[in-house]
Amino acid sequence: MLVLPKELTHAEANACLGMLVQGLRAQTGQDVVVDASGLSRFDSSALAVLLEFRRESLALGKRFSIRGLPARLHDLAVLYGIIDLLPSA
Repeated sequence: MLVLPKELTHAEANACLGMLVQGLRAQTGQDVVVDASGLSRFDSSALAVLLEFRRESLALGKRFSIRGLPARLHDLAVLYGIIDLLPSA
């Protein structure tokens, strides 16, 4: 399981995505779960990171899901019409 940091705004987005992709490449199983339960400060960049990480996961033939998506981030994903691209674990 890969874990998002407590803070994920535009300033942290590239570093966070790099960390997730590095962790993804180390995963041996088919299922990749991102734990977002500790995420407390974020902006829409968090969704961009999750969508790009989803794309990377699928490109490697892995199944992607998210655990503990904060309610505010869930609501933002619904507002943007992308919630179906972020399946719950």
